[in-house]
Amino acid sequence: MARRPVGRGGLLGTAARTAVVAGTATAVVGGVSRHQQGKAEEAAQAQAYQEQQQAAAMQAAAQQAVAEQTAAQQPAAPAAPDPVAEIQRLADMKAQGILTDEEFAAAKAKLLGI
Repeated sequence: MARRPVGRGGLLGTAARTAVVAGTATAVVGGVSRHQQGKAEEAAQAQAYQEQQQAAAMQAAAQQAVAEQTAAQQPAAPAAPDPVAEIQRLADMKAQGILTDEEFAAAKAKLLGI
């Protein structure tokens, strides 16, 4: 008796091999497709992130420009009053009778920080 080679022969074996090859090809194509889709999504996310960073930088620059412009438009703070001139003004008020000796002394002490 002659022995048949091991494995499936004939039409059934060919159909089985074809199914295995087709299944493997489908799996490989699906994997490649998912990989390409993942890379495309990563690139889109990176682009969106970069655009977001640029928009934030532009907004910060605009806010800085507005703040600088506002600061430039605000009037300078008034100079601190000259203590000698203030005491002279108080002395004039005392001489006119507007302030008493006690009020003059209290205001003068306040100006001098005593």
